[in-house]
Amino acid sequence: MKNKAGFVRSFVIPVKKSKLAQYKKMAKIITKIWMESGATSYIECVGEGLEFGKVTSFPRSVKLKKDEVLVLGWSTFKNRAQAEKGMEKAMSDKRLAPYMDPKKLGFDGKRMYWGGFKPFVQA
Repeated sequence: MKNKAGFVRSFVIPVKKSKLAQYKKMAKIITKIWMESGATSYIECVGEGLEFGKVTSFPRSVKLKKDEVLVLGWSTFKNRAQAEKGMEKAMSDKRLAPYMDPKKLGFDGKRMYWGGFKPFVQA
């Protein structure tokens, strides 16, 4: 890892399988917005081989439905202050507005969760 992250923002979200291609197009635009807003990296992944655990699991955490896939994403920043500034800038970017309509998103934002983390181990 060339650039060490001082702060990481992460999210997990269920996306309808039928809307995944549309979501991926949106993710490409969001990637540009986050990178222009100060992120040092931005990654989104689709879950693969995720088991629905008896007590806890990624699918259970969002009450994943049969017609959905799980997306995990994160962005890295030099520090928390830069992450906060980047979040403010990204959320006010006009290119994001078309994707804020819940009916068009392809995912249930009420089952999305996110947070910020300070790394303590990096390789």
